[in-house]
Amino acid sequence: MEKYLIPVMIVTGYLLVYVIAIGLELRLNLILFMFSISPILILWMVYKVLTADVRVDNTFEDKWYEDGEERKQHPVSH
Repeated sequence: MEKYLIPVMIVTGYLLVYVIAIGLELRLNLILFMFSISPILILWMVYKVLTADVRVDNTFEDKWYEDGEERKQHPVSH
């Protein structure tokens, strides 16, 4: 697994716990605390993803959609 995906999974899990805490109507102090530190986690995740050492050889002009070649080979008929 790529190292830059770990923060994405952690923050996604945190979001799920946060939403479940709201749904279960847990203590308001806990929910407000989780809400207050969520921007820090989001900034950490964005920083890790943007500074990841990933090489992309394609440009938007070369490959706008990932399935662009498949669509050309199998056009949808209406």
